[in-house]
Amino acid sequence: MTTIQPEGESLRKAVQWISEEKKAGSTRTHQQLLEAAGLKFNLNPMEAEYLARSFKDTAS
Repeated sequence: MTTIQPEGESLRKAVQWISEEKKAGSTRTHQQLLEAAGLKFNLNPMEAEYLARSFKDTAS
């Protein structure tokens, strides 16, 4: 059974998760984190693109 979340909630959780992973010193690459967040939070293509653009400046 899937849970219906308010619009944009998945994206907010994905941003928070990526930020926490980076702070924790994750060994995943930037692209791997984006892909994992997309799958984990079931982001649609438009949300995934927004997420990628949002973290573009912070990629290391």
